[in-house]
Amino acid sequence: MEEINEKILKTIQDGIPVTEKPYKCIGDQLGLTEDEVIDRIKSMLERNWLRRIGCIPHHYNLGFTANGMSAWDVPDEQVDEVGKNFGAFDFVSHCYRRPRHRPIWPYNLFAMVHGKSKSEVLEKVSRLEEAVGIEVDHEVLFSTELLKKQGSRLSE
Repeated sequence: MEEINEKILKTIQDGIPVTEKPYKCIGDQLGLTEDEVIDRIKSMLERNWLRRIGCIPHHYNLGFTANGMSAWDVPDEQVDEVGKNFGAFDFVSHCYRRPRHRPIWPYNLFAMVHGKSKSEVLEKVSRLEEAVGIEVDHEVLFSTELLKKQGSRLSE
């Protein structure tokens, strides 16, 4: 990997500056133009050296301190449709399908719901339940601690 690309990655791995011109700010730190930084990041994305550039919201800092993973036992032939439906709700941050592990774990669809209280999360899960349109078994598993969120890191 070119040395300058490595410097860009090390600069952005702790977060892109929250400013009107973040890539100009990065360029100023590294002696590059804004366009050079953007072009190099695009190139790294095209080469799959980077998978994506994205936002990692810190829900607790935004006041959403109740986080519930809703787990659903949806008939396999309906799970894709139900998952798309759940994912359209603005209070669902991510929704995905996983295999069941019966008899211990019967659930195959998961939707993370955020709220400012457990009762708010449960109310939102009730809205998901109504959206399913069929009666399905489900549970809500609440977070008990906040884990540090971060992507892959380049070593120093």
